[in-house]
Amino acid sequence: MSRKIRKAAASVPAPSQATPPPQAPPLFASLPLEAPAWGVSMLVHLIVLLALALIVQAPPRLAEQPLAIVAEGREAAETEAAFEVASPDTEPVLEAPAGEIELTEMVPLEPVEVAGAAADPEAAPLAVELSEWSAESAISSDLLETVGALGGEAGGLGGRINPQRRDQLVASGGGNPQSEAAVEAALKWFVQHQLPDGGWSLDLASCPACKGQCSHSGEPARSKDRCGATALALLPFLGRGYTHKEGPYKRQIDAGLGFLAAMTLNGQGQAYGEGGSMYSQGLAAIVLCEGYAMSQDRRLQAPAQLALNFIMAAQDPVGGGWRYSPRQPGDTSAVGWQLMALKSGHMAYLQVSPLTLKKTTAFLDSVQGDEGATYGYLDAPGAGGAGYGTSAVGLLSRMYLGWKKDHPKLQLGVSRLAKQGPTKDLYYDYYATQIMHHMEGEAWVAWNARMRDMLVEGQSRKGHETGSWFDGFTEGHGPKVAGRLYTTALATLILEVYYRHLPLYGQQSVEAEFVE
Repeated sequence: MSRKIRKAAASVPAPSQATPPPQAPPLFASLPLEAPAWGVSMLVHLIVLLALALIVQAPPRLAEQPLAIVAEGREAAETEAAFEVASPDTEPVLEAPAGEIELTEMVPLEPVEVAGAAADPEAAPLAVELSEWSAESAISSDLLETVGALGGEAGGLGGRINPQRRDQLVASGGGNPQSEAAVEAALKWFVQHQLPDGGWSLDLASCPACKGQCSHSGEPARSKDRCGATALALLPFLGRGYTHKEGPYKRQIDAGLGFLAAMTLNGQGQAYGEGGSMYSQGLAAIVLCEGYAMSQDRRLQAPAQLALNFIMAAQDPVGGGWRYSPRQPGDTSAVGWQLMALKSGHMAYLQVSPLTLKKTTAFLDSVQGDEGATYGYLDAPGAGGAGYGTSAVGLLSRMYLGWKKDHPKLQLGVSRLAKQGPTKDLYYDYYATQIMHHMEGEAWVAWNARMRDMLVEGQSRKGHETGSWFDGFTEGHGPKVAGRLYTTALATLILEVYYRHLPLYGQQSVEAEFVE
C-alpha cells in the first residue's frame, strides 16, 4: 500500500520555487490538539482510502501466446513406436529459419472478393458471402469418428490415417506389398533430397545430400520454383497418411509445411514466387489444406485459407478458369489443380465461394466436347479430337462438381479412357487412375493391375536414384520441364490411390454440398 501511495505522490507536479505567502497552520497540525485519537485515526484512514481510489491502473493484459511455424521440426524422439518404417540412413540437416513465422490462435480473415460475371475483366469485383465450413466442423473429440477429414469413414481423406484401415483398403482396392514398398522407398528418396531450409528444389544438384548424383533435374528456369517443388514433395507424405504430428517423418514434414506456410503468409495468400505460377499455387493450397485437415493444427488454418482466397480472387472473371497468372483466360490443366485445392479446402471446413464453383462449371462447359465426354486444353476439342490428359482432368472435375456415376457422358468418357489404358505419361495416368478408382468395377480392376505393376517395375533401384522414377516415364510435357522430382511425386501419388481418397460415389460427404 505504501508503494502505491508513493507512486501517486510522485505523479503530483512539483511545487513552485517562489516563497509562498504566510498561510494558516495546516489542518493536520491542529488535529492532535482538537480531536480525540479515534477521530484522528478515522480521518487518516479515510484520506488514505480516497487517495487509493484516485490511483487508476490499467487492468493487467493477458499476453497472447503466439504459435510459431518453424522450419526445424520436432525431435526424432517423438516418432511413435507404432510406426515401424525406418527413416533413411542419411537425412538432411535442417537449418533453423532466420525468423519464426508467428500466428495467433485465430487469425481474422477478410472475406475474399470474387470476380463477378461481368463481361469486362476490369470490372469491380463482386463481394460474395463465403460458406463458413469451419463453423460447421464437429467437436474436436468427435472429429476422428465423424468428419472424416481426420480419418473417419465419412470423408475423402478417411483412408489415410489409421494404418489398419489403410492396409484393408490396399488389399481390397488392388494394391499389394510390392506397391506399398515402392511408396515407402519413394518417401525415403524425397527425404534424402530435402534442402536445409525445409523445402525442395527441382534442381537436384542444389541438394547437399545429392549434389547431382540423380539425373534429370528440372529446367533451370523452372527450378527456381521452390513452392511447386516443395508442394510436389509433400503431397506423397500426406497421401500416405503421414503428417508433422504422426508417422516416421514428422520432422521433415514439419519443416516442409513451415516453408510453404511462410511463403504463403509472406505473399499474403500468393504461395509461389520466382519461377512459379498458378499451377504452383494450386499444389501448395492442396498441401496446406490437407495438412490442416489431417492434423487440425491451427497454425495451418490461416495459410490454407489465404491460399484459397488467392485462388478464388485469381479466377478469370470472364471465362471462369485459371492459367499461369491471376485472371488470365484459363486452361483445363491449371483448372484441375485449382479445383482440387478448393475441394481439399472444403473437406477441411474452410471457406469456399459457391460463385467460384459456378464459374468453374462454366469454364468446363466452354472446353467440353461431345457434351462433356471429352475436354480440350484452351477451348472445345476440334476435328482432331481431345487429348486424353485434358479429358481426364475435365472428367474428374465433373465428378467433384456433382456428376453422378450414371451420368451418360461421364460413362462415355470413362469408357474412352479405359480403352486407352495406362500410358507412360504420368500426368494423364494420375488423373485417369483417380477416375477409375472412383468408378470402381471391372474397369478399375483391369486398369489398376496394369498401372500398379508398370510403376513397381519401373522404379529406379540404382544408387542415389533408388526409389524415384524418370526413365521410361517421359511422355508428356511435364518430365522435361520439372524433371525427376515431378515424375516421382506423380508415380507415388498414383500408388497411394487405394487410400489417398476414398471412392467418391461410396462416400456421400465427399460429394455433398460441393456443387455450384
